[in-house]
Amino acid sequence: MKYVKKPIVIEAVRYDGTNVNEIDDFVGSDLRVSQDHYATDDVTLSIETLEGWMKISVGDYVIKGVQDEFYPCKPDIFEASYDVCKE
Repeated sequence: MKYVKKPIVIEAVRYDGTNVNEIDDFVGSDLRVSQDHYATDDVTLSIETLEGWMKISVGDYVIKGVQDEFYPCKPDIFEASYDVCKE
């Protein structure tokens, strides 16, 4: 059996390695930011998803889902699945 994804509008922000505040504003309390004590510019972002905590890598999109949940998505999957909404 084959299925097609329902056309829904989602919100997303792409993490570029410098926009931690933008990701924090978008996600809120579901975001965890940690920093390597030995490399002060090395920041790791993790997000609480329905499946548990997941790391956000530079280049990933953070998506707000249909149940207001958040999750990271690799750029190639995001670009194959979504187009810019012209609203």
